[in-house]
Amino acid sequence: MRTLCGVLFFLSCVQALKFDIEAFVQGDPRGKRCIRNFVARDTLVVVTATVDGTKGDGMILNMHIKDAVGNEYGRPKDVVGEKRMAFTSHADASFDVCFENNLSGTVGVSNPFRHIELDVDIGADAKDWSAVQATEKLKPVETELRRMEEMVGEIVSEMDYLRTREQKLRDTNESTNNRVKWFAFSTMGMLVALGAWQVIYLRAYFRHVSIPNYTWRMYC
Repeated sequence: MRTLCGVLFFLSCVQALKFDIEAFVQGDPRGKRCIRNFVARDTLVVVTATVDGTKGDGMILNMHIKDAVGNEYGRPKDVVGEKRMAFTSHADASFDVCFENNLSGTVGVSNPFRHIELDVDIGADAKDWSAVQATEKLKPVETELRRMEEMVGEIVSEMDYLRTREQKLRDTNESTNNRVKWFAFSTMGMLVALGAWQVIYLRAYFRHVSIPNYTWRMYC
């Protein structure tokens, strides 16, 4: 499976990702491609995929949205045209938007490719601010301020998450260093005790074993 990993989207990113995916027989890993992104818990995510082609053209494009801890957010089948899916994340984890292009086998395909335009909106960017403005009867400036306020809140939450994670990693590092220190002390203590025991044992051994005395005579 070819996976496009890394930082592909930001909170302020609005440009769609465009790519082509080739169709293979079902089960062939070459026909699968995934896009990965990280999202905080309880964050709104809107995934919009625009797929060219028509149904019955010999290809079946399936989608699968899941996160790294096993939560699934959708499995639309035979996607053609625009497909929009919205979900709220269940955990602080990365999620994958996977596409699988399979040959149906009913008709021959001369150009077995599907063109995909993928747009992922997260947090404040995922909200329909036009609907919010109409519902709450806000002015355009007030709507923009609300959007910026939510974006700042998301940045603060992200910083708090990073700070908490850094603190956990620091605590783990300090705990590991402390354990290594006491392990080194215990190892040195065992070596000293073993050396002392060997000295005592050898002294006791030579005391109880009679050693013959040899008299050396010197001749001129």
